[in-house]
Amino acid sequence: MTLRFNLLDDRLLRYRSVDNQPHAASLPELLVALGNDDVRDFPALRPHQRHPWHAFLVYLAASALHAANAGKPLGTADEWRRALLALTPDDDDGAAFSLVTPDDRAAFLQAPCKSGETRTWKKRLLTPDAVDMLITSKNHDMKAARMIHANPEDWVFALVSLQTQEGFLGAGNYGISRMNGGFASRAAFGVVPAGHAGKRWLRDTQLLLEQRASIVKRCDLKSEGGIALVWLRPWDGSSSLSFSELDPFYIEICRLVRLTADGARLFALATSSKAARISAKERNGVTGDAWTPVHMAEAKALSITARGFDYRLASTLAFSGEFERTIASTLRKDDGSEGLYLLAQGITRGQGKTEGYHERRIPVSRRIREAMRVGSTDEIAQRAKDRIAAIADVRKVLWIALCNLLGNGDSSVSDDTKKKASEFTKRFENEEDARFFDDLIEEIESDKQHEEHDKWLVELVDRAEKVLERTFIAGPRSAERRYRARAGALSCFHNFMRLEKHVLQRIVRVLKQRDDARKRARRESSEEVEHDVS
Repeated sequence: MTLRFNLLDDRLLRYRSVDNQPHAASLPELLVALGNDDVRDFPALRPHQRHPWHAFLVYLAASALHAANAGKPLGTADEWRRALLALTPDDDDGAAFSLVTPDDRAAFLQAPCKSGETRTWKKRLLTPDAVDMLITSKNHDMKAARMIHANPEDWVFALVSLQTQEGFLGAGNYGISRMNGGFASRAAFGVVPAGHAGKRWLRDTQLLLEQRASIVKRCDLKSEGGIALVWLRPWDGSSSLSFSELDPFYIEICRLVRLTADGARLFALATSSKAARISAKERNGVTGDAWTPVHMAEAKALSITARGFDYRLASTLAFSGEFERTIASTLRKDDGSEGLYLLAQGITRGQGKTEGYHERRIPVSRRIREAMRVGSTDEIAQRAKDRIAAIADVRKVLWIALCNLLGNGDSSVSDDTKKKASEFTKRFENEEDARFFDDLIEEIESDKQHEEHDKWLVELVDRAEKVLERTFIAGPRSAERRYRARAGALSCFHNFMRLEKHVLQRIVRVLKQRDDARKRARRESSEEVEHDVS
């Protein structure tokens, strides 16, 4: 079998340039385009593949630049090609970057095995999405194995997704080292500067090179001579690599899979393994990864739930000291002061399923940037925490009022009523989630932050009341019970909002101030009318 679909020489990777023109490039040519910040996007890249592809390109470039002793990206495709080949001294013909090679030779993200061994592998996967790690729910979320007219780049993206972010999926199907357990996820959190894909790729690559010695020291990895491209090593499925053998920029694989070709059509053969490729279970996902948030107290990598990066988790990652700041979220002097945002990405994994791809962008305003630059975000974290507590209290009172409404005003509330009330309060919380950081930034950037916070509290209560009023249609339909239930729900809502027993003292205070102001306005208006009459 000859080498086929060589990423170093064949233009298999499509991208759109910043002027929206389509291009096809080899891997070295793509790295040049990224260095020039001329890549707008990758048309064939699926959302859940975005971070694995970005991380792969960063780690690959950082490994090549370190080996070449180069402090900045190379300028030509020929230079990149030589640097990448230098990472694979036993495969100077480019086999390690080819999609199809003989079994006993490394292929792109595919470990070599015994010659002819793949003929005994029973799994035959005909499409890239069958190889990919994404597990859909009974074909409802996204149709499985539908990419029957796939291009080679679709297989490239699927391999990167499988080998660098897959978890445990039953006996013989082990996951990657860069997550906290087989049912966890490879979450990512980092700064994205103004510009295009290349600007972010460049900054993250430079950060890795700068932090290499620190990663080696913290994670007991090899400073020199470690394994960078894990797929170069033969794997029989029963042995594991020691974590201490690895280079700090290692790109791993976790599954036994080999691509082959039937004419011009690619397909994959796969089998199970008896052991994980990298023995790192005890590290709990703490591997020195540039984007993985690590819980400070528990020394564990973050694993997101089905809630994804909601406003609570996102604000914790961005501002609190609960998680160690990721390398990629470190601000650089050349990041600029405009257009920055924090990007959180990840897939929620469960037992034999996925629970959604999650992605969130948090704008980095002027004062947030300054606080991050000096490493002092405690005040912002406290302001976010105060808002989270306020939303929780208002949500609780809204839930009680909704139970009153949906329960027809009766004192006893059924489980079904409680469930319905929870569904409506969840909508309220989702609306607050969507606007959380925009509202928070208005307060942070204001010269009158206390007044801005009080204004937000009043508007928060008003938005909750509107949710309650929109829910009237779901309440009792008969006239007698309808008016009683609505009046009871509104009365409950307003009364509870003004009791410190149920909400924060500050909410009670700002509502009282508004109530008093309205009373004064009505009194003054009444006095003016009486004066005009007299």
